[in-house]
Amino acid sequence: MVSRHAVLRVARPTDNLEPLARMYCEGLGFEEIGSFSDHQGFDGVLVGHPHHHYHLEFTHHHGTLVGRAPTQDNLLVFYIPDDGEWQSQCRRMSEAGFIAVPSFNPYWDECGKTFEDMDGYRVVLALRDWTA
Repeated sequence: MVSRHAVLRVARPTDNLEPLARMYCEGLGFEEIGSFSDHQGFDGVLVGHPHHHYHLEFTHHHGTLVGRAPTQDNLLVFYIPDDGEWQSQCRRMSEAGFIAVPSFNPYWDECGKTFEDMDGYRVVLALRDWTA
């Protein structure tokens, strides 16, 4: 069996650092796992889930306006095979302020639900298992 030790960090800028981090914590059950302030002009918040080897980093560069997502197909996709857990997660996303939207790629509407954050980036909750 191959042991996996790598940790994935997905980083992106935002104009809404604190509210966006809170949105992802509330919507996806993440926790704030770190933060930094004025690191060479950047502030940042890292959020992650205690059971997974990945986390998200949101950053803001002082004096820079980032704007919205470049396309409607910038996605984070989470596979949730259990229907009850999936429905609960969808409710949490809405309660956290994510907006349910039609997916740019209709495939995601066939197997899940797409949510947009305050920056226009999208999260898909797929009601299925993922296999390689």
